[in-house]
Amino acid sequence: MSKAEMKIGEVSKPRFEFRTFGQDFDEEHYLMSRLSTPVPKKVWERESDEIYILSKTNDVNNTKIRDGKMDIKTYVQTVDGLEQWNPLMKGEFPIAKSVLIDEVFPAFKVEMPELNNDTYTYDEFMEIIENHKDLQAVKVHKHRFGYMVNNTICEYGEVLINGAKICTINSESTEIEDIKKTLKDVELENVENINYLQAIKRVIGWINKPLAN
Repeated sequence: MSKAEMKIGEVSKPRFEFRTFGQDFDEEHYLMSRLSTPVPKKVWERESDEIYILSKTNDVNNTKIRDGKMDIKTYVQTVDGLEQWNPLMKGEFPIAKSVLIDEVFPAFKVEMPELNNDTYTYDEFMEIIENHKDLQAVKVHKHRFGYMVNNTICEYGEVLINGAKICTINSESTEIEDIKKTLKDVELENVENINYLQAIKRVIGWINKPLAN
């Protein structure tokens, strides 16, 4: 049976991902861009402003807010050094108290704050985050360039984390062997796999560890 072709922007079965962060991936980015097959114009270059909600007690659920919508993904497993994440929930503001109680704060794995309203606007929710001792909102600006190498969805990105500039590069697919081939071809085989949660925590000082370079 032939494997499914990966398509950027389309939902597929859960993907595996390699991603890393550092100060300089210019050579790897150059190789990625040269090896890429044509991709849709909409992913050539993209910019976005997002808010990541970091929890001191959680590394398995990744929560971000973009364009007024909350997206939570949960870690599933690591296979051959590649991480697999699945959607846990998606929500919009104003958001119901019941959703915060049943889904959002359990995902943070922190003490439940006192919630007196039936619904919460974005600003009200962010005030709760600001006042919680184990949570922190982090501003992330992404400038991303999309590619397709060995039937894996790839990107290179310039990222600002609370204004600190770093860069990221990744390859993701439902097929582990395709990612491995891509990592070899773009010379990322021996580079540490670092997800967004880990990278942000290193930048803001919650994890005492450097990035990949």
